Amino acid sequence: MAQIKDEMTSFLSKDDIAKLVSKLATQIENDYEGKEIIFICPLRGSMHFTADLMRKVGLMQQVDFVYLQSTEKGGAIRMTKDISINIAHKHVIIVEEVIDTARTLSFLQSRLLASNPASLKIVTLLDKPARRELPIRADYIGKTIEDRYVIGYGMDSEEMGRNYADIYVLKN
Repeated sequence: MAQIKDEMTSFLSKDDIAKLVSKLATQIENDYEGKEIIFICPLRGSMHFTADLMRKVGLMQQVDFVYLQSTEKGGAIRMTKDISINIAHKHVIIVEEVIDTARTLSFLQSRLLASNPASLKIVTLLDKPARRELPIRADYIGKTIEDRYVIGYGMDSEEMGRNYADIYVLKN
């Protein structure tokens, strides 16, 4: 059976990804030294990045998961799994594998701010500002990229390719 990556070219190797994750972890550790943080992982795409980031960040930490769905292209956002821990007066970091339109991220950010965290920041491995529909900027950015369709390391095409260790883009 052919793999999706057969139609793609390598964009970031697992070593490149590891370096970006380490850089982001160091920035987070510097900003939150001596504090406990709560990572919020939107399922499913961010789970690989969240797991790697958590292993690199040497601070007291917790993790919780949310599941958001867009009802249709450009439509309403629906939360099918909310956080289960109390984030009031805690330092919270949303972990995104890629930010493009920022529609679901904006929804999640508003939802979490309503719970009165001490702070709320966003970390993303990849940032695609060319696709942004809402004015959201991550506090920690691994790499800013052009408007390219990326697969691997949690990112998928119709649920395929999430398991790839590298990140791929379509061949030109």
